Amino acid sequence: MSETPATIAEFFRAMQAGSAAAHDMERLFGDEAIYVEPFSGQPTTHTGRPAIMAAMRQGWEHPLPDMTITLDRVDVAGPLVTVAWTCRSPGLPGGAGRGVNEFTLKDGRIARLETRFA
Repeated sequence: MSETPATIAEFFRAMQAGSAAAHDMERLFGDEAIYVEPFSGQPTTHTGRPAIMAAMRQGWEHPLPDMTITLDRVDVAGPLVTVAWTCRSPGLPGGAGRGVNEFTLKDGRIARLETRFA
């Protein structure tokens, strides 16, 4: 397990905080960043900071109650950071969900993020 880069730690803090950290989340992404997420039932790609933030706001409209996110493993290989995580909430089936985020960092910002369920 590698040391968590500051940008990644900030991302997960903002995820945990939800809409209250929208400004913090927005500044973590590069202008032309790409975000691929599975939350609509199939992988969906959002390109550019405005589109990414619109996707984030949709998720914040229906927040999970009492949500906590634990980073289970962080692997850093140059600009690529892979994070295995567990999300816990009574709103999830079985109380928990697991996934992997693959980040590509550029100039201290997220250039690409792909989220997959594990």
